[in-house]
Amino acid sequence: MKYIKFFLVGILFGIVMSKAEIISWYRIYEMFKFQSFHMYGIIGSAVVLGMISMFLFRKKMVKTFEGEEIHVPPKKSGLYRNLLGGILFGLGWALAGACPGPMFVLIGKGVVSILVVIFGATLGAFLYGAFKDKLPH
Repeated sequence: MKYIKFFLVGILFGIVMSKAEIISWYRIYEMFKFQSFHMYGIIGSAVVLGMISMFLFRKKMVKTFEGEEIHVPPKKSGLYRNLLGGILFGLGWALAGACPGPMFVLIGKGVVSILVVIFGATLGAFLYGAFKDKLPH
């Protein structure tokens, strides 16, 4: 019962993604062919919102629900690893036609074939966890 609010926010987020056509394969296809601004506008607004949120976290202007400060540890800079990770993520996104969030919304919409993609994503996450210590970070 403690997590019901998160479940409800997730359902609301899924409805918003569905209504905004973020889960549409055609919209993603348009984006990768540079034919429409729709997805770039959504992604761009998410990036701006993330930048504002991180600024507020670092300035200690936002606290958790329990009133605790939010600490964001600094990340290592690394052009190579960010480029490689972005390329892998983009290739997976282009091949699957969905990024991780919308995959679950697609299940809710009845797209059963996305289960293959979710299986692959879960396997990839498991393999990363298994080999994390052996990978260069």
